[in-house]
Amino acid sequence: QVRLVESGGGLVQAGGSLRLSCAASGRTFSPYSMGWFRQAPGKEREFVARIRWSGGTTYYADSVKGRFTISRDNAKNTVYLQMNSLKPEDTAVYYCAADRGISVVPRTDYIWGQGTQVTVSS
Repeated sequence: QVRLVESGGGLVQAGGSLRLSCAASGRTFSPYSMGWFRQAPGKEREFVARIRWSGGTTYYADSVKGRFTISRDNAKNTVYLQMNSLKPEDTAVYYCAADRGISVVPRTDYIWGQGTQVTVSS
C-alpha cells in the first residue's frame, strides 16, 4: 500500500508562487498515476492536475492551466505541483492522490494524502 504525505502549503500573496510536494512511501509508485485535487471551505473536492505514471502526459483543470505545473520524480517517489500567479480563489486544502488511473472525479478508492493548506491573500 502506498502512503502519501503532502507538504509545501502556506500563506502567500496574490501573484505569488508555491511548490507543493507529495512524497510516497510503502512501495514503488511508478505504475501509479498521480493527481492533485483541492477543496475550499464549503465546496466539493475538485480536480486540479494529474500526471501519468510515465511522467509524459499531464492534464489540468481549466482554472489552473498555464499557471500550475505538475511533475514527478520517480527516483524520489515524489510528485510536485508548482503554482504560479496564485489567486485568492486558489485558497483550499490541496490533496494528492494515487491510482492506476486518475480521473477528474475525486473517487474515494484513490489513495489520498492528508492535505496541505494553501491560503492566498488579496
